[in-house]
Parts: sequence; structure tokens; C-alpha cells
Amino acid sequence: MIRAILTDIEGTTSSISFVKDVLFPFARERLPTFIEAAREAGLVSATQAEIVALLQRWIDEDRKATPLKALQGMIWEDGYREGAFRAHVYPEVAQRLRDWKAQRIELYVFSSGSVPAQKLLFRHSEAGDLTPLFSGYFDTEIGAKREADSYRRILAVIGRPGAEILFLSDIVAELDAARAAGMGTTLLARPPTACPADSAHLCVADFDAITLD
Repeated sequence: MIRAILTDIEGTTSSISFVKDVLFPFARERLPTFIEAAREAGLVSATQAEIVALLQRWIDEDRKATPLKALQGMIWEDGYREGAFRAHVYPEVAQRLRDWKAQRIELYVFSSGSVPAQKLLFRHSEAGDLTPLFSGYFDTEIGAKREADSYRRILAVIGRPGAEILFLSDIVAELDAARAAGMGTTLLARPPTACPADSAHLCVADFDAITLD
């Protein structure tokens, strides 16, 4: 019986386009000012141009580097606070999360974005502050999302057997890793993406179609 749900963010609770077209460009644009402030405070010694060029290239490449994700989170915090944007969540997600919480299902997040960035996204979502619904957050500090050992570490933290945890993601390789660690899995194929005909994982179009049986 499923007693906890672990969810990805991009392509699962929230659109990939929000991250790629809103958050990434905002961080890229604000990097020079942010780095200059750090240099003036004596926090970094390399030249501003060197640091900015490196980090902007990492953003363009969508590097999963933990330091970059932490820096992006700090920049995005300014954007949320200024009201420059609110975080996208798919229409049915908030209500389904609330329903599961009401059923005493524990909710967790595992994303390549830093934990602070995850909390900012759910705190400033279009559906309001969703952070009270979650029991915990995991990022690349726990390991890569396509490695089974990362999910084994998450199991140890949550303190439940894999059979009681359902992992939700739009990436098959992540689901494969979670399944190898013993978790249940469901693939999200948001329209216009269709479920693969030969999917090794239960596949649904949205959270309303997810079953916990």
C-alpha cells in the first residue's frame, strides 16, 4: 500500500517551459550583478567576466552542478520576492496533492534544482503556498536522479520500504533507477506527449489519473 509519494518537478508537477523559458533566462540575466556583489564582498577571487561566462554556459547546457543550482535558487528568490513571476503548476496538481495529504500520504520532492529552489517554487506557485503539504525535499546532494543508490538513500531518510513509496517523473531513466531501488513508479506523459506503447512503467497523462492501489 502506498504511504508516500516522491515527485519530480519539471514535466511532472510543473511545465518544463516555465523552467527553461522563465527561470533560466532570469538567472542568466541577473548573474553579472549577483557575481559583482559577491566579488565586492570578497566572496570570490576570479574575475567577474570569467565567473559569469562559466556559469552562463552551465545554464545554457542545463548542467546539474550542485553549486550552480544553489546559485540559481538565490537569484530566483529575488525574482519571486519582486513578483517578477509565479511558479507554474499544472491545473490538477495542487488539489491532488491536497487530497493525498488529507489521506495521510506523505509527500516528498526529488529534483535536480536545489532544495531552497524547490521550496521557493512551491511557496510561490500559481496555486498558492503548497509547501505545508510536503514532508521533505531532496536534490543532487543525495545523488544523481538516474542512479538507483540515490533512491536507496532517500528510502533510508524517509524510513519506509520501497513498496510503500510511489515515484512520479516524466523521465524513464529516473523511473528505472527508482524501480531498481524498490520503489513503485508512474510515468507522466503530459499532452501533447503520448504514453509509449512499450512503457515499462504505468503511464498517465496527469495527476488525476494516478492510482495508489
